[in-house]
Amino acid sequence: MGLHIVLYQPEIPANTGNIARTCLGSGATLHLIRPLGFSTSDKMVRRAGLDYWQYTDVREYDSIEEVYANYPNGTFYYIENVGSNYYTDYDFSNMEEDLLFVFGREGSGFPPEFLEGKEDQCLRIPMSGQVRSLNLSNTAAIITFEVLRQRGFPGMA
Repeated sequence: MGLHIVLYQPEIPANTGNIARTCLGSGATLHLIRPLGFSTSDKMVRRAGLDYWQYTDVREYDSIEEVYANYPNGTFYYIENVGSNYYTDYDFSNMEEDLLFVFGREGSGFPPEFLEGKEDQCLRIPMSGQVRSLNLSNTAAIITFEVLRQRGFPGMA
């Protein structure tokens, strides 16, 4: 049973670097779906991930279908600022399968057809109407640590 953060075509290197750091600190795996808006050797990614990047389990794919193929028994959740399912409405504490949380592009989210038929798997974080969305790296951290909190922070000091 693993915890996975999947970034669909991320655009901002600093966000990806911050998420890599969160993944390493939480024991999660980071999955990047191309095209990326930067090179993973980009100094912004390295700087945001500091010297942790080399220790983080980062995997790259050409499509979401590749991720699905690698985790056929995984449970996928799509983090989006639309929909009616809050991330706090779900009990992740006893789930035995891999949990994969998929985040869309910073600028445009997911293509409309991407989420068709997946509405029950779309989760959102409640927020005021003053912003369109939260920062991607903050959102990934909120979701990651909610799962870990529900599981009693296994293996963490």
